[in-house]
Amino acid sequence: MRSLFQVACSGKIVKNSLRIALVVGSILNLVNQGSAILAGTGISWIHVSLNYLVPYCVASYSAAKNEMTPRGNQ
Repeated sequence: MRSLFQVACSGKIVKNSLRIALVVGSILNLVNQGSAILAGTGISWIHVSLNYLVPYCVASYSAAKNEMTPRGNQ
């Protein structure tokens, strides 16, 4: 049986999680640092990276967990 990490690293899940992280991370960056971006002042690059990393991790975990859940007769 494959581990959760192995499933989360499968090509299909990585591709979809990257798309989700790009959209959600961009929205989060605009919400959290929009005034700094528009003003041209310095932004926190740690927060920028976290704004993309967290949605990626959540999407990957959710998809992998769903993939590993046994399917009954539905």
